[in-house]
Amino acid sequence: MPRRLAALVALLVMALSLSGCLYPEDQKKQNQVASKEAVRNVQAAIDQYQSDTGMLPIKNSASETPIYEKFNVDFAKLQRMGYLSEAPSAAFEKGGNFYFLIIDEETKPRIRLMDIVTFQRINDIQSWVTAYVQSKGNLPKGEEMYPGYYQLDYKSMSRTEPTIRSMFSGQSLQALVDDNGVVYCDYGIDIMQLVQKSGKTDLDTDLDLRTLLVDGSDYVPVKAPVYHWVNNEPQAVK
Repeated sequence: MPRRLAALVALLVMALSLSGCLYPEDQKKQNQVASKEAVRNVQAAIDQYQSDTGMLPIKNSASETPIYEKFNVDFAKLQRMGYLSEAPSAAFEKGGNFYFLIIDEETKPRIRLMDIVTFQRINDIQSWVTAYVQSKGNLPKGEEMYPGYYQLDYKSMSRTEPTIRSMFSGQSLQALVDDNGVVYCDYGIDIMQLVQKSGKTDLDTDLDLRTLLVDGSDYVPVKAPVYHWVNNEPQAVK
């Protein structure tokens, strides 16, 4: 564990030093302002819709759909019923890069954004891994990063590792594969950064640390495993 923690801290320091190059400050601020305004407007619309109808304007989804992919805002319904004149330009429905999701639907519904670029990157890697397993009969895995979660061996798949940029920090993230061949995006560095900033390390061991990312931003972690606080670091768990 100490080796894993040291590696995580080293990656965090390196990522922070590079973040200005990876995501120019002007562009980052512009995107943040635009997304905050869009989230605020859609939040107001769904709040009013729920107040008037007792329901939420969401599209149907399967019960097994992951929590941070599940409840897409139904912009067509909001427009048809006069709660919005049109979908935000950032929305997928208008050619934008985000799905607008409703989370905490049973308590206090909140609007959050899911980055479609990251979603597609992970789906692409998943297709590579699936094809490799079908052809070779084993996983293209490298070093174990968490119990049951591994780095990917892109060389064995004859692929180049794609760039995955965090919506939370602008830093580069890596994909992981579990023992079942399912591909995830590793947000351990982002979570560690938030914990360090907060100064609170006495976290409940049962807390799903993804909620820290969601509560501190307008975004959801795309294709992320559940994380718990183990030995003073975030650890992906089954």
